[in-house]
Amino acid sequence: MDRTEKLLQELTEAHGAPGHEAEVRAAMRRRLGPLGTLSQDRIGSLICALRGRKKAGPRVMLAAHMDEIGFMVRLVTEDGFLRFLPLGGWFDQVLLGQRVLVKTHRGDIPGVIGSKPPHLLPQEERGKVVEKKNMYIDIGATSKKEVEEAGVRVGDPVVPDSRFAVLTGGRTYLAKAFDDRVGCALLVEALEALARRAPPCAVFGAATVMEEVGLRGAKTSVDLVDPDAAVILESGIAGDVPGIKPEESSTRLGRGAELLFYDRDMIPNLKLRDLVIDTARKLGVPLQLSAIEGGATDGARIHLHKGGVPAVVLGVPARHIHSHTSIIHRADYDAALKIAVAVVRRLDAATVAGLTK
Repeated sequence: MDRTEKLLQELTEAHGAPGHEAEVRAAMRRRLGPLGTLSQDRIGSLICALRGRKKAGPRVMLAAHMDEIGFMVRLVTEDGFLRFLPLGGWFDQVLLGQRVLVKTHRGDIPGVIGSKPPHLLPQEERGKVVEKKNMYIDIGATSKKEVEEAGVRVGDPVVPDSRFAVLTGGRTYLAKAFDDRVGCALLVEALEALARRAPPCAVFGAATVMEEVGLRGAKTSVDLVDPDAAVILESGIAGDVPGIKPEESSTRLGRGAELLFYDRDMIPNLKLRDLVIDTARKLGVPLQLSAIEGGATDGARIHLHKGGVPAVVLGVPARHIHSHTSIIHRADYDAALKIAVAVVRRLDAATVAGLTK
């Protein structure tokens, strides 16, 4: 594995359901500590003020969220099964039979998501999707007492049990939590590159919490950073799987970074959007344009800070996000990193002032 692959493995294999990002935050602290001054807001978002920054230059925020979709134990049945709450957006279809880890005060406990066996269902119900409310987590216990003795408590977070893997050809990667650990990895490597040659602006890298449950860390961290411009680093949605028409999504794995020109809660600053497109063109780096009608990012909170912040969302297309595993392409990651670094290097005082004129 090269350095980037090791970084992606470290971040994706760390566990961090919304509100429980401590493992991911510790990894980000190790990576960002040598690069700048670290601070933390009161709900857990980590902010790195890059050393060597221009004190009089504009304040530029790079943001990526640390949390992944997961679950929370809501009830332990008398027979020893765990009923759960979703933390973030899950499709019922992707849950059954998947391995999970219950994060307890005594350590991780493996389990599996189950439901009533199809053999015992009436014929008319077998073809229907089982709803989350009818599912449970089975940790192999046979009583509530066994569950309690194992250390499980109501409120414990639960995460997918999934490992990082390099797939066929060595250029695609499989892992949980690419949404948004791929953005966290980009944040680390972008700040490393910017630290080697200081840009004409003050750079603040924000690793935010609880994006999947209401963009909460974006709100608190942007209040502390108070940026003049922002680039949100995210995972995108690849449209190159069976069943998606070109008019629904033209984004493909291996075809470049992804720039959102629309999502449910933010239309990007048009001049900053065009600056990203122009930068990619000058670099000769592929860039794909994308719209997401059914989702939002930390940019939704960041771009509404105070009187408004020019912001864009730059990301890496991923297949199968919001499931136990997703897939990204290294070429897209490299393209996003090059573009992000080059865009920040162009954000001097005159350019940032011009974004809103």
